[in-house]
Amino acid sequence: MESGIPLGVTFTFLVTSPIVNEIALGFLFITFGAKIAILYTLAGMIIGIVAGILIQKLKLEHLVEEYVYQIHMGKSEVEEMDIKERTNFALNAVKDIVKRVWIYIIIGIGIGAAIHGYAPSDYLVRYAGPNNPFAVFVAVILGIPLYSNAVGTIPVVEALIGKGVGVGTALAFMMSVVALSLPEMILLKKVIKPKLIGIFVSITGVSIILVGYLFNIIL
Repeated sequence: MESGIPLGVTFTFLVTSPIVNEIALGFLFITFGAKIAILYTLAGMIIGIVAGILIQKLKLEHLVEEYVYQIHMGKSEVEEMDIKERTNFALNAVKDIVKRVWIYIIIGIGIGAAIHGYAPSDYLVRYAGPNNPFAVFVAVILGIPLYSNAVGTIPVVEALIGKGVGVGTALAFMMSVVALSLPEMILLKKVIKPKLIGIFVSITGVSIILVGYLFNIIL
């Protein structure tokens, strides 16, 4: 973003941070072995980088809410403040941000709490089985409205693979749950405009689908 972290870098972080973490990598390694754990991690990093590069190239800074830029303060201006002034500035900034986004936080947390850990495994087995050429697409679509973290979805992924769902299909479901969850999109709505959310979901979703099909071919 202007005079700060580039927008593309921000979205790379938004994608990779929930998908790729050391705890999830450890559980994947223990559950599925080194090959799947490494491929999953590399795929998550590549998806985040691709999403960040594309969003940066599209120059979508105008789709960030204006107040985000208004609360930015230059380094020299901060350095001129004493401890008391910095504390007051920080408190006022926090109050301003909370006042703008609290309702979205409550809604996002409420939805997340209601559906945390829920996974429609029966539907996935029925509609995203190995005989369905659209299995990965179905898995990603079903995963977007849900909410969990990478570690929380690993037992679900293990159960799905055990019931015949393709490895790529199951991992694509896992990625969509953690990277494109509905509560996260609700929280982002207060910071970025709906058009940018749509672009972000489209780029990330398509990337996850492609990775899912690739995994189904090579694994």
